[in-house]
Amino acid sequence: MSINRAFAATAACILASVPAAAQDINAEPNYGVVNLRAGFEPDPQVVAVRSGGEINAQSVSNSCRGFISSSPDVRLVYTSGTYPLIISVRADADTTLVVNGPDGSWSCDDDGGENGNNPAVRFNRPASGRYEIWVGTYGNASLQPAQLHISEVSSQ
Repeated sequence: MSINRAFAATAACILASVPAAAQDINAEPNYGVVNLRAGFEPDPQVVAVRSGGEINAQSVSNSCRGFISSSPDVRLVYTSGTYPLIISVRADADTTLVVNGPDGSWSCDDDGGENGNNPAVRFNRPASGRYEIWVGTYGNASLQPAQLHISEVSSQ
């Protein structure tokens, strides 16, 4: 076997063992794009969404929970300043949150927000750029009404 063929076979095996995330960070967001600069008003910005989808969020990371869609629910284009950035959800259903930050890292939460079943992700020193946001439903793929809150002062 030639070196090139051996390399190709090894590379194919390595790539096959890496789990592929089903999330498409470049897909058109389900509920639109929000453009904000530090110090935005009103705070919080609220976007009505439906949580959930057919994909288990653990496909992104073992620390993620719930079911989400392949497309982000909301794309936040944010210009940072001196404030933290807090992304949270308010819903009657048990919801989760998955965020892909400008640096490509994933942040997830299940019940870290207010009122028990609401998630929140806080970036103390947020980077400027795109934040792809998924609002999940915990435990099953059903779609549930929810509000996505984007704030610099509070998680609800």
